[in-house]
Amino acid sequence: MRIALAGTGAFGTKHLDGLAKIDGVTVTALVSRRQEQAEEFARAYGVPHATTDLDEVLARDDVDAVILATPTQLHARQAIAAMRAGKHVQVEIPAADSRAGALEVAEVQRETGLTCMVGHTRRFNPSHQWIRRRIVAGELSVQQMDVQTFFFRRTNMNAAGQPRSWTDHLLWHHAAHTVDLFQYQAGEPVTVARAVQGPVHPELGIAMDMAVLLRTASGRLCTLSLSFNNDGPLGSFFRYICDNGTYIARYDDLVNGYEEPIDVSGVDVSVNGIELQDREFITAIRSGREPNASISSVLPCYQVLGDLEEQLSAS
Repeated sequence: MRIALAGTGAFGTKHLDGLAKIDGVTVTALVSRRQEQAEEFARAYGVPHATTDLDEVLARDDVDAVILATPTQLHARQAIAAMRAGKHVQVEIPAADSRAGALEVAEVQRETGLTCMVGHTRRFNPSHQWIRRRIVAGELSVQQMDVQTFFFRRTNMNAAGQPRSWTDHLLWHHAAHTVDLFQYQAGEPVTVARAVQGPVHPELGIAMDMAVLLRTASGRLCTLSLSFNNDGPLGSFFRYICDNGTYIARYDDLVNGYEEPIDVSGVDVSVNGIELQDREFITAIRSGREPNASISSVLPCYQVLGDLEEQLSAS
């Protein structure tokens, strides 16, 4: 399997590290916004080709599939271009920055029949997988999820603390993780969705604080608080309040309601969610099956995000 990676920021690096652990996978090309950065990463990871031109990479014969870890605003257009060029594609979350964009990506996937997977990493984190397996086995069900997603990003910085060329978004990026995970773990779609947001930053042009409330038809609830103003520990944590226990997931780690650790080392072949996500992408292509987090399976998330965007725009 010959892979091209576009985007050499914080998550591009995570994908390169994950792909290096998967047998039979070679990264044949790297794409970055700056040529010198592309070449630097190519040297570090032994990649033979480095460029700033994604279209040139999509035309190469030594590329079977593409992973897009590029700015959010480019995701839909680049995913569509990859499939039009005959390449399987994994696009980092979100698939698009609009409901219409996500629907277009899904339509092109249906037309081409190629694998199109979206980086909804929470489906693959061992912590969330552990809970998912108990849900599928009928051992517990989610009554409520309480989620906090907190960062300190009053300037355009990425997860590695480096300057960003684009603006992140609480709704179309960070809320997407939770909206998808809630529907995935609840096993039913959201029927009620409400959102409020704080003031828009005068320079970044985005809301820095947001709250989201979700409800399914059977009454399962999700409350989500998001902020780019949090000057403290960064990241997300998910409190699962279930009919048979309470659990707190912090990315790949899991504890119960009393902060007692739960061993998730045996859940999958790795304890790294990004690596597991990449393994699913490769395995789905090789076996010709639909991947977990396929564009069609995550579309309900983007439908909800579209509804929330309309509410926020009207308020």
